[in-house]
Amino acid sequence: MQPVDFREFSCKECAQACDLGFDFSMAFQPIVDISSRTVFAVEALVRGTNGEGAADVFKHVNESNRYRFDQSCRVKAIRLAASLGVQSFLCINFLPNAIYKPELCIRTTLAAAQTYGFDQTKIIFEFTENERIFDQAHLLNIINHYQEIGFQTAIDDFGSGYNGLAQLADLKTNFTKIDMELIRHIDQDSARQTIVRHMTRMLEALGQTVIAEGIETAAEYEMLKSMGITLFQGYLFAKPAFESIPEIHWQD
Repeated sequence: MQPVDFREFSCKECAQACDLGFDFSMAFQPIVDISSRTVFAVEALVRGTNGEGAADVFKHVNESNRYRFDQSCRVKAIRLAASLGVQSFLCINFLPNAIYKPELCIRTTLAAAQTYGFDQTKIIFEFTENERIFDQAHLLNIINHYQEIGFQTAIDDFGSGYNGLAQLADLKTNFTKIDMELIRHIDQDSARQTIVRHMTRMLEALGQTVIAEGIETAAEYEMLKSMGITLFQGYLFAKPAFESIPEIHWQD
């Protein structure tokens, strides 16, 4: 196994993919606030340089380059969002298992925000339940440190992965994104309705803001809206757009 490179990178190096041996870019998908009919945030999604899906990029990521890839993702997302004039929050996915010391690993992100003129308080770091966390205390340290310096944090894909309620009890993130597997056909499934309704109330009681992701149909949207959810992400509103911000299809 090749040794893991944990050195600090410059914004220029990360924008050029930190000598990863492969390059990639980003697509952006909005998260809309239906209560104000505004774009609450845009999520940066990894894509190949010709728009290939994330799976084509992640097949090049391994233990030796995971840290460099994570750093490059942050810088590319910030640089592109700034160039597109994004004024909303920017959601960036991070890899908790790639971070060794949060106070050191965050320096490149802070430098990128300053270099490209993007407000660091508008950054939301998401981590997914689908990445198995081997050290819960380490993840908690990352979340706490990021929040202390002004970033917001979110659990992505909640309800589908490894960690579930035990993780939710320990982590005090600002947002939780309900996974699309619970959303799909929710208008036709009373079990899913019960689960998501109670999940939403639980998260609100914990002081978290709920985001429903993967919304594809008007019927799904109407059901979730009836539960009091106001933040939505999914194809019904906009598909991810490669290196651009897509037009939003507002629902009446």
